[in-house]
Amino acid sequence: MSKRSLFGSVVGIAMLLWLAGCGSAQTAASPQSPHADATGYEAAYAPSSAEAQPSYEPAGEAEALPAAPSSMSSRSSSVDGASMIQRPSPQERPGLGTAWGETRHSPTTSTRFVRDTAAPFAVASLWYNDRQGANAMARSTDYRSYQQGAVPVLSGAITISLRDDAGRRLDGFYAGGKDYVVGEDGMRYVIVIQNNTRFRYECVASVDGLDVIDGRTAAYTKRGYLLQPHGVLEIDGFRRSADAVAAFRFSSVRSSYASKSGKGDRNVGVIGIAFFNEEGAQPTWSDEEIQRRHDADPFPGRYAEPPQ
Repeated sequence: MSKRSLFGSVVGIAMLLWLAGCGSAQTAASPQSPHADATGYEAAYAPSSAEAQPSYEPAGEAEALPAAPSSMSSRSSSVDGASMIQRPSPQERPGLGTAWGETRHSPTTSTRFVRDTAAPFAVASLWYNDRQGANAMARSTDYRSYQQGAVPVLSGAITISLRDDAGRRLDGFYAGGKDYVVGEDGMRYVIVIQNNTRFRYECVASVDGLDVIDGRTAAYTKRGYLLQPHGVLEIDGFRRSADAVAAFRFSSVRSSYASKSGKGDRNVGVIGIAFFNEEGAQPTWSDEEIQRRHDADPFPGRYAEPPQ
C-alpha cells in the first residue's frame, strides 16, 4: 500500500509548521471561521520550540460567542385551523463542549516531515466532561480517580494531559476503559503532549471530532504538529491563521464550536491525538518490545549457583 501525505497524495510528505515557544497572548479579536485562513496553506504545523513553556496567562477578555438562536417552538393547527398546539423544543444536552475562544498569538513556521506509513502507530483519546457529568459516569461504571490526569501512550513513551491557565493539570479518571478529564464551563485549556523518547513524531489532533488546524471533520490524512525528541508540544486552540489560534474554552454543548459551525454535536466531548513515525526512524515501541518490558523479571535468580 503506497504512502499518503497529509493531503492524501502518494508520497507521505508533510511540511510542518513550528509553534513559537513564547506562547504569549494578544488582545482578543472577533472570532472568525478558520477556513478562510487554512485554505491558503500548503504546509502542516509544528511547534517552533518544543522545550519552551508558553505563558498560561489569558490573552485578554474572551470574545463573546454569537448568541445562539432562541428555540422556536413548532406549531401545528387543528383540522379546522381553530386551535394551535405548541410542541416542546428539543432538550439541550448536558455537559461540556469546546467553544471557539479568544484570539491568541501563536506563530508557526514550516519544516519537512515524511511519514513512514499512512496509518498512525498510536491513537489516544481523552473524553472530557464537567464534574456532574463525571460523577454520573462514575456511578455507571468502574471508577478510578487520578490526582492529575495524564494519559500514557505506549507505556509512557508519550503522555497527554489538559492544563489550565496556570499550567495545572486538570483532574481525570478512568472509567469503562476510557480516560476522562474533568473541566469547568468557561475554563481555558491547553492540550499538552510530552515526548519521552529520542524520536520526533507528527501529531494530528482533533477536538469534538474537528481537526484543530482547519476546523473541518478530523481525519488521519490531515496535517499535523511536530513533537520534538524529549520535547513538549502545547496545542492551545483552533488555528485561525499562521500566527493565531482561537483558544480552547469549555462551554455548553450548544455553545461549542462544533455545534455553532454546523458540524453537529455528535462527537462533542472527546479529544483525539494520532501519532505518526518519521520515515527512516526506528519504529517506536513495537508490540514485541512492549511485551519484553512487561516480562522483565526484577529477581531472575531463584536459587544460589555453585561456585565455578
